[in-house]
Amino acid sequence: MAAERVLVPLSDTVTVRQTVGYAVQSGLERADELEVHLVVALPHEADLIEGQQETEAAKELLSKAANWVREDAGSGPITVETTLLGTDEYLFGPRDFASAFDDYAREHDIELVVLDPEYQPGATAQMLQSIERELDAVGLAYDEAPVERPARHERLVGDGTERFDRLFALFWISYGFYLILGDPTYWFDLVTGAAVAGIVSVSLAHITFTFPLDRIQSPIRTLRFGLYVPYLIWEIVKANLAISIVILRPSLPIDPTMTRLNARVRGGLPLLALANSITLTPGTLVVRGDDQRLIVHTLIPSAREDLFDGSLERAVRFVFHGREAAAIASPRERGDTEILGGDEQ
Repeated sequence: MAAERVLVPLSDTVTVRQTVGYAVQSGLERADELEVHLVVALPHEADLIEGQQETEAAKELLSKAANWVREDAGSGPITVETTLLGTDEYLFGPRDFASAFDDYAREHDIELVVLDPEYQPGATAQMLQSIERELDAVGLAYDEAPVERPARHERLVGDGTERFDRLFALFWISYGFYLILGDPTYWFDLVTGAAVAGIVSVSLAHITFTFPLDRIQSPIRTLRFGLYVPYLIWEIVKANLAISIVILRPSLPIDPTMTRLNARVRGGLPLLALANSITLTPGTLVVRGDDQRLIVHTLIPSAREDLFDGSLERAVRFVFHGREAAAIASPRERGDTEILGGDEQ
């Protein structure tokens, strides 16, 4: 039999070791020689701070996986190749990842992908769309590894201390946001805000924070969030004034337009914070989110220009990643914006 080539996308999951073992075992059963291509698709550009961290973690994972392959193969005829994908492009979601895998497979004459059922590129958030569906769309055959998964509640909930940290953090975030929108001096808002924050934290803490909270970084992020709130209020005030001026003009110079913004924030909470901030700002409304692609309705040209300038995006990156992470090019400069069309007036 001829040598078989398989592609194994890696991410740091509880089942990645089993997936690599299955790829080796099943491949050697089908062919006399096996060529295993281990790849990690990077969800961040290498020149960004979080991208540098992802790159180091990816290299370490590739090294471990290559050792696993050799260990499982024993003296069998096997070749291992390791590669980082996405170093020269920005991968936003399942479609981009599937396309990157397809390009690599075509280049190396690979016909089969062995897929980890828990595969999630990036460490902080689950994909909103199925990677399997996108692999089907590009015509790339895949074999999902038959792994033993831990119970879902074990993966999401964690130990008692971690559960408390998540509940505590989400309660105060929700409570503070409620009081910002309400009246923090009115007893009714204080009581209802606490009730709503309690319900939100109990219901959503296990999916809002898909990573363990850092007891050092989390308070620092809270302080940065405290700086972000006045800035967001100022942006809301400016946008209100711009909309008011437009409304008061007899010609009513509005230009309703649907736009696509490829945001440079990743993870459930940072992306949620950006989407909510955009929606809270009059003149812009997020109507759909697909991983890091946001579809935004803009009412007037100045709102659209502000969106493309990326001030809110940089502010959210400051909250979650610090000052250095905020020093990035605007969506307009990166070419991460697209006007999809205007509405009928």
